[in-house]
Amino acid sequence: MMSQSSSLRNFLQPNLNLSSGGFIIAHSACRICGEAKCLFVSHCFQFPCLPVPLTSCCNSSCLSEFSNTNHRAGSPGDESLANKVINKFKEYGMNSWTDEHFVKVQDPPASGYNKFAYKKGRDEHPQGFLSYSPNGTATGAVLYAYYGQESDFRLLRDKNINLTDRVVLVRVGRISFAEKVANAAKMGASAVLIYPDPADYSIGDSTALFGHVHMGSGDPYTPGFPSFNHTQFPPVQSSGLPKILAQTITAGMATNILRQLGGQIEPESWGGHYKLGEQSDVITVEVNNVLIEKKINNVFGVIKGFVDADRYVVIGAQRDAWGAGFAASTVGTSALVELARSISDMVKNDGFKPRRSIVFASWSAGEYGSVGATEWLEGYLSSLSMKAFSYINLDKVVTGIYFSFPVYEIFKASICLQYDRRKSTHLAFPFQDYPFFGTMLDTKEKLNSATSNQVAQLAEIATRFAGHIALRLVHDHLLRMDLIKYNNIIRTQVGQINSKLLPKALTVQWLISASGSYSRASRKLVEDIKNSDLEDIEMCRIINDRIMMVERNFLSPYVSPRESPFRHILLGSGPHTLKALSNHLEALRTDHPEADGDLFHNQFALATWTVQGCANSLASDIWSLDNQI
Repeated sequence: MMSQSSSLRNFLQPNLNLSSGGFIIAHSACRICGEAKCLFVSHCFQFPCLPVPLTSCCNSSCLSEFSNTNHRAGSPGDESLANKVINKFKEYGMNSWTDEHFVKVQDPPASGYNKFAYKKGRDEHPQGFLSYSPNGTATGAVLYAYYGQESDFRLLRDKNINLTDRVVLVRVGRISFAEKVANAAKMGASAVLIYPDPADYSIGDSTALFGHVHMGSGDPYTPGFPSFNHTQFPPVQSSGLPKILAQTITAGMATNILRQLGGQIEPESWGGHYKLGEQSDVITVEVNNVLIEKKINNVFGVIKGFVDADRYVVIGAQRDAWGAGFAASTVGTSALVELARSISDMVKNDGFKPRRSIVFASWSAGEYGSVGATEWLEGYLSSLSMKAFSYINLDKVVTGIYFSFPVYEIFKASICLQYDRRKSTHLAFPFQDYPFFGTMLDTKEKLNSATSNQVAQLAEIATRFAGHIALRLVHDHLLRMDLIKYNNIIRTQVGQINSKLLPKALTVQWLISASGSYSRASRKLVEDIKNSDLEDIEMCRIINDRIMMVERNFLSPYVSPRESPFRHILLGSGPHTLKALSNHLEALRTDHPEADGDLFHNQFALATWTVQGCANSLASDIWSLDNQI
């Protein structure tokens, strides 16, 4: 039997013969829905590989085993895949279980259509839809608004274009569907139509798009609460649900509208060839989605640690998809199961003894906004907040790996190395631009074509990388976290706020002091680590607990998950964030009618104390606190 040290040495030996080495993590966004993720690309170093050959997840038989043409969340196909996954976990000798939830989601109308009619023409019936759009009818003049970003709407407003009650036509990309709709609603629009512009990518004139427009994650009808059966929570709705209609249309439908628009030519920075539309370009949009309750099952297996078994990394993959979902879910599910097999084999046959536990999770209802994962998080928040320290996401694994460490709110924040793919000179395996996510064309054939028939190789590389990260996280004495990176983020955002303050308006000294407290606390922790005996199990646990508290304490305790699902003050969204403070200051400076000095003072104080609270927690002992506020 191989010893643990020799097993790890083998694990740390790179055995891929790549001309330009291994992979680096980079941050990007889905080309269709715009939701953030991280991508991997070849770079100037090789990454370690698992000692056990990863063959199962890379051959056609395994990929076929976890593929299904119809496995939308809660469907028989979804349940069948869940049973296959849990049976595999049991086969590998893992403790396994399921987690059942009853969630509300929106699907297209079972009978009838979502439709629109332009200039009293015939009704068009788009096959795609956006879950969680309000139902109803809206009539208004079409306004082309580029990508629907806040900056795009500001540019239109600066041109004195009336946005009230307009039906906004925007192209996919750059930001999520939900953000586009929220931005349009803030400007007074009555509806949003979203289409794939051929200039961005080509998926054909008639390809339908699917997605959701909830500015949050999880079941929006139980915000902050788990959707367990028969739980008696008050009837509430997430504040992230849109207030205006939203619908996807095909590129062909959009082209027909765009060629008939009148009005001004779009700005040169947008391309300079579409017209923006005028009041006579009237369109009627009707949405008839159906809200239904579905039973979904998350599936779990665990490899228990030998030292800190109650601390664990979670490796997860979405199991459901709008259609075939070969890239969106099939490859990721196969990779998840293969990692479970490989690491289980290391423990049973190679003598590997991880310090911490590894939880393998197969999620349902990911296409509706990480519903399954979020409901699990909400259901066991008090336990997970102190025990789950990292998440590795295998969704869309052939185009990238999303991971965060340590992490408290699994889907709310990540620390990734920013990387510009356009400046890369190391592209043995280039970024994979795959335009078929969120469509019915996400099939095995399309993915093979997009990757030059290298799906197997890319899946193996990504799975090895994920396995390497997981094993380092559960083996090393100390958790990995770049505390200085957060310090730099704080300093940058505080600097932006400080630069906007009027001379006699407000003082930013409190926030600067809190930022300094965090900086000193993080440096002190680094020094404590250098001066500690890392063979001392109790000392390592104390230090790791301090590290784990960082993410938790950057979540604002002063806002409700219902009102602000993304509570992280540095990486989240909402009025509690430092970015929102900077924007509010700009509004005060320009005398914007919605600016509120008293509200700003309150938000400023709460954000300041959140940073100071994180610094206090990082310092650990009360006699070590550095509170200069």
